[in-house]
Amino acid sequence: MRTGNERRDFIKQGLFLAGAAGVLASGLAPIAARAQVVSKPVRRPDRYEDSFIFERKPYTWPGNKTLAIWIAPNVEVWNYDSPVGVGVSPNSGNIVPDVINYGWREYGLRVGLWRFADVFDAAGVKATVALNSLVCEHYPKAVDEMKKRGWEFMGHGTTNSESLAGLNPEREREVIRSVLNTIEQATGRKPRGWLGSGLVETYNTLDILAGEGVIYCGDWNTDDQPYPMKVKTGKLFSIPYCMEINDIPLFIRKGYTGEQYYRSVIDQFETLLADSKKQPRVMGIPLHPMITGQPLRIKYLQRAIAEMQKNDAVWFATGGEIIDAYQRAHPTG
Repeated sequence: MRTGNERRDFIKQGLFLAGAAGVLASGLAPIAARAQVVSKPVRRPDRYEDSFIFERKPYTWPGNKTLAIWIAPNVEVWNYDSPVGVGVSPNSGNIVPDVINYGWREYGLRVGLWRFADVFDAAGVKATVALNSLVCEHYPKAVDEMKKRGWEFMGHGTTNSESLAGLNPEREREVIRSVLNTIEQATGRKPRGWLGSGLVETYNTLDILAGEGVIYCGDWNTDDQPYPMKVKTGKLFSIPYCMEINDIPLFIRKGYTGEQYYRSVIDQFETLLADSKKQPRVMGIPLHPMITGQPLRIKYLQRAIAEMQKNDAVWFATGGEIIDAYQRAHPTG
């Protein structure tokens, strides 16, 4: 039978061991405790050259502008019998039909997109649309209206209920080719840009895109400037899409108000504008019509665009115009 002192020592030792085990399990153990395992080399994508922005040769955008801004509304469709898709209300049970969220998404095409159009028309700016190809089949009039305004179109998968994940190279090439051809038939021009549904890629996506004639991709948010990507054939450039000010994480995931959204966009703008005095920059504004196209939010986007247009160093352009200008400034890159 243990004495009182022995019992206290036993309990203290047990608590110490339990605490140590908890620290190890939580990943908060000292580095020395983990250094005994030899780690494998870090796998990197090998899709671009390592480059720090301060090492690069300065250049300017057309008209000696230093900050290029492109606006990228996502124009999408979803399957009514699928629970997959961004939502305004939780659907943890994956119930279908998911009428609440499906109806909310449809609002974007029926109403929200046209609030965008009014704002862009008034500001004299052209959008670069990330377009699900099946929008062309189900909403041809919407495509005609966007085309009428001179907006540019990027490939954005077939619908936003599916992605490229898990596709073998042959099937992925077939899907990408179909998306590009469908949009070309509907708009009269083959897309030069791509944004994956959910920004999802396989290990083969970039090579397939370049092989199909796509020259820029917004999936890789690794820089404030465009840069060439390594592909097997053709040319492909990354363009900054700027996920930090995407309206999905700000409004839907973080619960921002319109004022907070406006402040975030302008904070992004002011810093990039200041940085662009040393090196040119690109600012993408990712949008979704069922989110920022809502009545309570649209004026904050309008205010942000008006504020940015006050500065003479700013160039509002499409994704393709930015990449063309980048290539002129880097004829060998």
